[in-house]
Amino acid sequence: MNIVLLSGGSGKRLWPLSNDTRSKQFIKIFKTDDGSYESMVQRVYRQILSVDKSATITIATSKSQVSAIHNQLGTDVGISVEPCRRDTFPAIALAAAYLHDVQKIPADESVVVCPVDPYVEQDYFEALKRLGERAAVSDANLVLMGIEPTYPSAKYGYIIPKDNENVSRVSMFKEKPDAETAKTYIARGALWNGGVFAFRLGYVLKRAHELIAFRDYRDLYDKYDTLTKISFDYAVVEHETQIEVMRFGGMWKDMGTWNTLTEAMESPSIGKAILNDACSNVHVVNELDVPVLCMGLKDIVVSASPEGILVSDKTQSSYIKPFVDEIDQQIMFAEKSWGSFRVIDIEDGSMTIKVTLNAGHKMNYHSHERRDEVWTVIEGKGRTIIDGAEKAVTAGDVVTMKAGIPHTIIADSALQLIEVQIGKEISVGDKTKLSIPSRVR
Repeated sequence: MNIVLLSGGSGKRLWPLSNDTRSKQFIKIFKTDDGSYESMVQRVYRQILSVDKSATITIATSKSQVSAIHNQLGTDVGISVEPCRRDTFPAIALAAAYLHDVQKIPADESVVVCPVDPYVEQDYFEALKRLGERAAVSDANLVLMGIEPTYPSAKYGYIIPKDNENVSRVSMFKEKPDAETAKTYIARGALWNGGVFAFRLGYVLKRAHELIAFRDYRDLYDKYDTLTKISFDYAVVEHETQIEVMRFGGMWKDMGTWNTLTEAMESPSIGKAILNDACSNVHVVNELDVPVLCMGLKDIVVSASPEGILVSDKTQSSYIKPFVDEIDQQIMFAEKSWGSFRVIDIEDGSMTIKVTLNAGHKMNYHSHERRDEVWTVIEGKGRTIIDGAEKAVTAGDVVTMKAGIPHTIIADSALQLIEVQIGKEISVGDKTKLSIPSRVR
């Protein structure tokens, strides 16, 4: 199975756990068998491989998410990187060119495209496999998955099939309606459009070349910022007459709001939280190392992270986005390909950060022009390279880098350190990446 997972957006509806670099699909809230927690993207990735161990999985995403993907999934997963956001048609066209030109997938093979963040069970991925198999043999150019609706939702578009067979030709599409209109669609056998579809790779490449002038993957990547923003539905689906829909009647939830997210939580709290017996339908997600106490609350979500604290009625939490849009602050937590960092304190002229490096990983070799840095190793063993000189470090060691001095740190074991940045102009843009001198590689 060739599958493309669409991973985009900043997930502002799940503030304060999500931010511009940490979208909702990277938040670890789903409990695993060993008692640890996994994110939506980890859960989906694991579920796909449990259905098809040989699946070719490609994630279509923005530059800002690449580090988090590598951190959570490793480096084996394919990534089609969008240089900038241009909606779903350019993203899928780029991913198709990546599959053909980089991954060497033949044009006659089928590809399944779906969002990275649905909350589903194993039968969904078994259905995706059947969807891809159908696309490989069908005379239709597109095969969509239609979700059997459980209520007249105004959040989704609707697919109206020509009959009630498991696989049917599509009669028409309907945009997001009001609830009363949705009832009439459902009475006609309509299905939710969950943004899941399959096609033969050559079909989408042909449509991409018809709508965009490009030679190959590299050429399309280089001119990506000039492309028109347009969805796959508007660019392709609405103009295609040969379309089938395959029904799916299993569990399917869109984890787009706090209300729907808490419905998928197996316990009422994650992190340090105390709920007294007078609480009802209360969920807490606490990433801070301080306790949260809830008493006598009903239908409430509480979330605490370095980005902020949310206390909201669950229904009202769906309207969070315009308020979060007004918040402008330093990113306080981010996952990187080598580990993660969390901002502990910000003062005029200094910033203190806790850095965690995964064993075997290292930061980029880099320098800063307008700040000094001091590292205090608090756990683990590793090596620093300061201005070309390598030195072993362990817990208790303190390392100082003046502005302009190239430096990096390599984690021989899991490594934690406190980084203090000192300078009048501390900025994420004050960083110059360099090559490590060959004599110390």
